[in-house]
Amino acid sequence: MSSFKRTTVRERGFTLIELMIVVAILGILGAVAIPAYGNYVMRARLADAYSGLGSVQTAAEEYWSNNRTYAGFDRLPAASANFSYTLTSGTASAYVVTAAGRGAALGFSFTIDQNGARTTPRAPTGWTTSTSCWIDRKDGRCVQ
Repeated sequence: MSSFKRTTVRERGFTLIELMIVVAILGILGAVAIPAYGNYVMRARLADAYSGLGSVQTAAEEYWSNNRTYAGFDRLPAASANFSYTLTSGTASAYVVTAAGRGAALGFSFTIDQNGARTTPRAPTGWTTSTSCWIDRKDGRCVQ
């Protein structure tokens, strides 16, 4: 009788269970990270409107100090990929400038007036509007 020594060679690699656990973990991380990144990108797009409207307020006050009227004021920011700007109301003593969303920011609308009052009259479905501030989050939190 011959004696054969039997040795078992263990295969190297991952088992199906180990691979499935890794896939599940990646799926959970992706489910959290992708929406958070999307919200971050949208907030960056909205900042375009905030800076544009902020510059309008400065230009309008300069126009007022030179002319003692807002009538004829037309120094609006150039349209960007995300927002276009219009003087929606302009009289001798008051103005309202609106930043209307376009492209990826379609559905948003922000305003500013001669008193510096900021509003968010329109926002896409799922976002909250505000009559007292510019929002930058879905829950309606205001820009600081």
